[in-house]
Amino acid sequence: MSMNRRSVVKAIAAGGALVGASVLMPRIALAAWSEKAFSAEDQATAMNELLGGSPEASAEVTLKAPDIAENGAVVPVTVRSTLANVESMSIFVENNPTPLVVEFMVPAGTEADVATRLRMGKTSNVTAVVKADGKLYSASKEVKVTIGGCGG
Repeated sequence: MSMNRRSVVKAIAAGGALVGASVLMPRIALAAWSEKAFSAEDQATAMNELLGGSPEASAEVTLKAPDIAENGAVVPVTVRSTLANVESMSIFVENNPTPLVVEFMVPAGTEADVATRLRMGKTSNVTAVVKADGKLYSASKEVKVTIGGCGG
């Protein structure tokens, strides 16, 4: 059965438990959201609020980003890790007004490999932090921005 927008609205209005629960899922996901980390204005504070400490550099974390981003509004970034038991992967942009860009929760048994596009206001270090077995590991790379994208 194909559900269109009208049938979804009718199901919600009728109090359909399954559809109603799925509408509430974003609120459940936001329960784990760290407002302090995402609003922190410096990278060290953001890392501490989100992860509870600072990571150590690791060759088992791979950060792929361009050397030069011609448009800071759309910077492609990929993070991979060969570490066992990865719990989360986070990306920080040091010189952004709010350095924490994204946190990905990695379900058990899932390959630790994420890709996204992010905004950078100016040339900055991009840092990927992987939490595995309760420990923090990272990789960093400087990305030069030629056209501002974050507030510019």
